[in-house]
Amino acid sequence: MRIYVCVKQVPDTSGKVAVKENGTLDRASMATIINPDDMNAMEAALKLKDETGCQVTVVTMGPSPAAEMLRELIAMGADDGILISSREFGGSDTFATSQIIAGAIHYAGLSDEDIIFCGRQAIDGDTAQVGPQIAEKLDIPQVTYAAEIKKNRKTLEVKRALEDGYLRIEVQTPCLITCIKELNVPRYKTLSGIKHCYEKPIEVYDFEKLKDEPLIELDTIGLKGSPTNIFKSFTPPQKGIGQMLPGADKNTVKMLVEKLKDQHVI
Repeated sequence: MRIYVCVKQVPDTSGKVAVKENGTLDRASMATIINPDDMNAMEAALKLKDETGCQVTVVTMGPSPAAEMLRELIAMGADDGILISSREFGGSDTFATSQIIAGAIHYAGLSDEDIIFCGRQAIDGDTAQVGPQIAEKLDIPQVTYAAEIKKNRKTLEVKRALEDGYLRIEVQTPCLITCIKELNVPRYKTLSGIKHCYEKPIEVYDFEKLKDEPLIELDTIGLKGSPTNIFKSFTPPQKGIGQMLPGADKNTVKMLVEKLKDQHVI
């Protein structure tokens, strides 16, 4: 059994957002972090590895520096990594990105017992589309918003979070699961993992390697092949500093009411 964990290197949104002239994010000039929800997907994979001894492969699409992110995840316990990186893939939206990642996983091999884990969504786009689209393009079942995962023989029992409760689903492998932060608490890198992470292989999949995959064609990938157009990306203006009122008695309530009246809120 092999578990693929799809991860993304995202801009650190606590800083300033840099935007290129074509409206896409200038990721090269911004500090980056591992997408938080993807860390929960990583921990879910490592827990199954602890139980079954399976292989865990981390997969990402991005520029060559994203390989360092894969090394961090290998230091946590992953066995190897796949970096999908090529100029032809640049500027892809969720539709094009899911085609490329699905093609890469198909190229790497997907057996009947394999599982794909993704985070719920990425903090830079918040679309939650890539994971489900990968499953659709690989024609495998999917379960989103997993809050609990239990492995049986060739099935997974998943507790799926809904707006007003939970739904338990049994899904057959191969399948794709998207994970929410309530699923687990990601582990830290180990000293042994840090020491040996550069000894583990990271394969680079470029366009030349993947061009024969049926999902990957020049006119359906990259900026040119992306049906989504970004009208504008920007850092929202900083909100004003709030005013704190001392105390928690009737006088404080009276002061609050007067201030809200002065500002015509009430």
